[in-house]
Amino acid sequence: MIMKSFYHFMMRYRGNKQLDDARKLADWMFYESGFPKHSKDYHEISEFMEWHAPFPSAVATFDQLWNEYEEQERP
Repeated sequence: MIMKSFYHFMMRYRGNKQLDDARKLADWMFYESGFPKHSKDYHEISEFMEWHAPFPSAVATFDQLWNEYEEQERP
């Protein structure tokens, strides 16, 4: 079972010195009031991202980071 939300996992990328897509996505998630911050559900977050993607590669970045999230958070 996943322990922390995807949002919580993503906060490790906020404020990184390198302004890459992971940082841009994490910063956007922090400020986006509608983002499902407590969710651990891929489909819920993916659907939100499809409708509210903040930059062209945001959905692809989300998918890549979701894979990392699952690898690190699942026992």
